[in-house]
Amino acid sequence: MKVNNEKNILENYLKKFKKELYGNIIPFWMKHSPDKKYGGYFTCLDRFGKVYDNKKYIWLQGRQVWMFSKLYNTVEKKREWFEMAKLGVDFMRKYAKDASGRVYFSLTREGSPFFIQRKIFAECFYIMGLCEYSRAAGDRAVYNEAIGLFWKVYGWSKDGSKLGRPNLSGQGNVHSLSVPMILLNLIEDIADESNLSEFSVLIDGLLKDIMKHVDTKRQLVFENVSDDSNFKSNSEGRLLNPGHAIECGWFLLNCAVKRNDSKLMKEAENIIDWSFDLGWDKKHGGLFYFLDSGRTQPTQLEWAMKLWWPHVETMYAFLLLYSLTGSKKYLDKFIKVTDYTFSNFRDSKYGEWFGYLDREGKRTHDFKGGPYKGCFHIPRSLLFSIQLLENMILKSN
Repeated sequence: MKVNNEKNILENYLKKFKKELYGNIIPFWMKHSPDKKYGGYFTCLDRFGKVYDNKKYIWLQGRQVWMFSKLYNTVEKKREWFEMAKLGVDFMRKYAKDASGRVYFSLTREGSPFFIQRKIFAECFYIMGLCEYSRAAGDRAVYNEAIGLFWKVYGWSKDGSKLGRPNLSGQGNVHSLSVPMILLNLIEDIADESNLSEFSVLIDGLLKDIMKHVDTKRQLVFENVSDDSNFKSNSEGRLLNPGHAIECGWFLLNCAVKRNDSKLMKEAENIIDWSFDLGWDKKHGGLFYFLDSGRTQPTQLEWAMKLWWPHVETMYAFLLLYSLTGSKKYLDKFIKVTDYTFSNFRDSKYGEWFGYLDREGKRTHDFKGGPYKGCFHIPRSLLFSIQLLENMILKSN
């Protein structure tokens, strides 16, 4: 009876997620985001899908290319999905890089450089998008271009001065969790038979770098770490981002499965558990955006806000944990997070989801896309959850 009940729960969520992804999220972006005049995508879309800023943010362009390429490669070879991906790839390859290989953070609508960051994230999602598109198009040249850029990016990640970010004497050797975390996910996504051995060595190092952020004694995952012991007394050194740590946790789970590494599996499970238990707002529900390990309010003014992406990443993380462990507690947590997320972020009237809520769950912004919110976290979580649910239901038959 218990097994049948859980199977019914999974089947209901499968129907819910399919309806949401294919009937709501993807149609919204298909309708409102393509720039048919200059190429690429509009991502600054208001509640109704109207463009309120026509700049092109390359990390969101790359993410959307990846998303539509992934749908084409793993769901159905719909021509409109492929053409959507191609619209972004052609625009990026023409305008997004400078002569050295650096990728601009944003461009004008027409493709002129607007802003460049001293970070590697625009490059990472450019690479990710090109690699997935190359599989859809069967174009090895596009893949080789992306891998060539990856090796530059990996070098830049080790030396911030190459990005125009000098290591100042008072700063010390500070490491951000986001760098090894995104590189790990990127490698897992772009690797193929031609480079598995090279990438495996890199993954070993990235896993060590990630674990430097994990304090097992205190059961905390820090956003920033440093070799300087005084750094822990700074607000930057005490900073926690529960949703980010949970996303990192499911990256590690996937890596552990591929490597058949039970130790890494348990470490990833702990990261997700600790971060959720600490980050969940027991009064109003939802995940706090930032916390301070000293239990004081973080300096970030948005610390108590509830954002879309930590919640959808947590949905998938708990579903993945449930699929791997069979533990009912993870099914319960998946349901808890999913119900909160759908109830508070989804726009039942005009499509897609809101991204920003205050602590009590009231909307602070009506727009559906911006410089940081695009066609990625929500559809990726739904797609991966659908694929996972289908596999779980199939195995239970």
